[in-house]
Amino acid sequence: MRIETDRLILRSWRESDRDPFAKLNSDPDVMQYFPDIQRRDVSDVSVDRRMAHDKEHGFCFWAADLKATGKFIGFIGMEIAHEGIPGAGSPEIGWRLSKDVWGQGLAPEGAKACLLYAFSTLKAPEVVSITSKNNIPSMRVMEKIGMHREPDHDFDHPDVPDDSPIKPHVFYRIMSDKMAL
Repeated sequence: MRIETDRLILRSWRESDRDPFAKLNSDPDVMQYFPDIQRRDVSDVSVDRRMAHDKEHGFCFWAADLKATGKFIGFIGMEIAHEGIPGAGSPEIGWRLSKDVWGQGLAPEGAKACLLYAFSTLKAPEVVSITSKNNIPSMRVMEKIGMHREPDHDFDHPDVPDDSPIKPHVFYRIMSDKMAL
């Protein structure tokens, strides 16, 4: 799979992505809205899950490269929202980018391309997104791409420890008929 935007290439994962992804996942700034940084073995399992999801469904949290340089910068994409969270079974859009590219509008650029794919190719009726209620930057991206928060569906994430400040999560959704294709 490959999706191109003005500045990005979103694509299926390669074995060569494991080292830069592990480096990204070990950065405390990048992982500040997650329970912890990821050890290499945990990061590799994450890549395995992305590859398996892509093979099974034809999409995943795709690897993201800068088009101008080919540099791997993280992921932008969608996976099926898992049981235990609002929107389970729908495509869930998400991103994780290296901090050296933050603030350049790359997450919304790639996410808009993913929404177009979800609604035009996958014929998904909706796309959802979740994040820690503390993750204001991701909430801004969700709003920039036309998603709307549904406070009635905010929840405590079941995979986050009870005493963690990132346990409370917010829920966003966009319906296919709300996006101009």
